[in-house]
Amino acid sequence: MKYAVYNQEGAELEKITLPKEIFDVKFNADLVHQISVSLSANKRQISAHTKNRGEVAGGGKKPWRQKGTGRSRHGSIRSPLWKGGGITHGPRAERIFEKEVPKKMRRKALFMVLSQKAKDNQLVVLDKIQLEKGKTKEMAGSLAKLPCKQNSTLIALPNYDKKIFLASRNIKKTFIEDARNLNVLDLLNTKYLLLTKESIMTLKNTFLK
Repeated sequence: MKYAVYNQEGAELEKITLPKEIFDVKFNADLVHQISVSLSANKRQISAHTKNRGEVAGGGKKPWRQKGTGRSRHGSIRSPLWKGGGITHGPRAERIFEKEVPKKMRRKALFMVLSQKAKDNQLVVLDKIQLEKGKTKEMAGSLAKLPCKQNSTLIALPNYDKKIFLASRNIKKTFIEDARNLNVLDLLNTKYLLLTKESIMTLKNTFLK
């Protein structure tokens, strides 16, 4: 697949051939959905946790004797029947939401979403990203000249660059990630994907081994 390469001024420099193993894969909605659900589940954090009667404090002594008081029998004030006692069937931190998916399936789904981005013209390829001062205004100006403009954009760098990261993180609807860490969920949550020619090489070296 031939694809246009832009510079930071928004001018088209050349056309390159994208690797078909990554950018020419038939889309399978069921697989992409399965992977996105598993990634969402794996990111889920459990905050709700209730204590059972064995974890709440106190209750070591029988409240009153078994017989003769006229009251119902109780063995501990930490019974779920008592205020301040343990909780029955409450949410527990031991719950596991993670879903294991084979590596080949995750990789295939990633290629499908990347291919769809290219087919829908939601992929922007730059020759390079270079900032003189590393200012947010400088990065925002470059993005405004590209096809992605004010739409949500994921910038995939060939490797971590602190100057570009700091200049991009405060731009509205703009996210930044290393190309080797791309995943289906991040791609689906943004409209455009911005890659450099070096980022494409990183994708090949990372996922086509």
